[in-house]
Amino acid sequence: MADRAIIGSTPAGGGVQHFWLPHGTPQLPRIARARGVYVWDTDGRRYIDATSGPVAVNLGHGNRRVLDAMRRQAGRVCFAYPSYFESEANTQLADLLCAHAGHGLDRAFFVSGGAEAVEKCLEFARLHAVARDEPGRFKVISRFPAFHGSTLATQALSEEWHKSPLRPMLQQWPKVPAPFSYRPAARLDAEADATRCAEALRETLLAEGADTVLAFIVEPIMGLSGGAAYSSPSYYRRIREICSEFGVLLIFDEIMSGAGRAGRFLAAHVWPEARPDLVVLAKGLGSGYYPIGAFLAPEHMVAAVVQSGGFHLGHTHKASPLACAVGLAVLHELISEDLPARAEATGSYLRDGLEALKADIPIIGDVRGKGLFNAIEFVADAETKKTLPREIDVPMELSRMAMERGLLIYARRTFGGRFGDWLMMTPPLISTRKHIDEIVDLLASTLRDYEDDLRRRKVLP
Repeated sequence: MADRAIIGSTPAGGGVQHFWLPHGTPQLPRIARARGVYVWDTDGRRYIDATSGPVAVNLGHGNRRVLDAMRRQAGRVCFAYPSYFESEANTQLADLLCAHAGHGLDRAFFVSGGAEAVEKCLEFARLHAVARDEPGRFKVISRFPAFHGSTLATQALSEEWHKSPLRPMLQQWPKVPAPFSYRPAARLDAEADATRCAEALRETLLAEGADTVLAFIVEPIMGLSGGAAYSSPSYYRRIREICSEFGVLLIFDEIMSGAGRAGRFLAAHVWPEARPDLVVLAKGLGSGYYPIGAFLAPEHMVAAVVQSGGFHLGHTHKASPLACAVGLAVLHELISEDLPARAEATGSYLRDGLEALKADIPIIGDVRGKGLFNAIEFVADAETKKTLPREIDVPMELSRMAMERGLLIYARRTFGGRFGDWLMMTPPLISTRKHIDEIVDLLASTLRDYEDDLRRRKVLP
């Protein structure tokens, strides 16, 4: 009998055709086990996970101490609704997380994933505005391009979904341009483009009516929206100044960049001049072991909301004892092994390797990143930065070729290729230099063969 585990699937060669993949996509291998930075399928083939899944498995697979913590908590209680009970795991995780997030991020609200965390953060921000007698503030400005999740509310903030059939269902929030150091606006250098993008925020606030704007949400290091792109310190300083000038909350979406990934506990710590008011976390917070997300808020905001009636919004599994126990174990590993610092050092080594490939492989146009949050962008011409033809699905083709060699990569095309084709290099934070060498060697082999294939197809000269 065909596997019917995926709702909406149809039999395909004895297996399933997953409904999220295009028709005709080859059957995916079936996973058997995973350990450290490696994954094995049921045929015994080994893959090195150069992406930590979708930039989530920060600790690598099969961490014994995290699994032991999960078993211990499951043996006591898996579920307790926070309206009835407090949870020791919840309290300890909140204390540890806020202690390392730093002053001004004093309270944590736990949910079951990133998109939910973004939504709850925005709901909290709205309740805070009402508590401060500013009921006119409700608009949320995001950047173009951006990606903040796949619920209806978070898609509305994510210009990645511009051609989605769901677009008529989405709230049309104002957008401002995101700066791109590799592809700044025409006739501007990267610094001037960053200034342009920051001032666009101020202009939009004035156009919308600043007293109607609740928040500005930013990925400090772009994920799905821009492949590890980030801007200069002056940009982060300026958006902080503008938000403060108009009483608008600055929210950092650190679903990908947080939990040590960027070489600091938070990417916000890379640019302390930015000082976000609220921070959203997920992915690396649970390291793929159990679904968990959170938003962090300052004590004074929480106090204002509590005094006005409290914050009771959340889904069934908010502050789940099992999720919090896993998150606590993950943070203990992150801190005791000093994985943010390790990510900083190993990430530098990885970028050196990628820069060496760039010098040898013409289709690599840019290497960028912080810590172990890195990407390379592909071009048809490195001098002009001309993109590869949009009719060629570069991310899909590269992903297949890499997987055939035992390399798992996270390749994407932003906004239909308008902002380029790129792939993430985001291995687990436990990766060693030996692992990095293996990743770079496999990537080099894949890219050289792909270049040869593009020349045979007369895409490249």
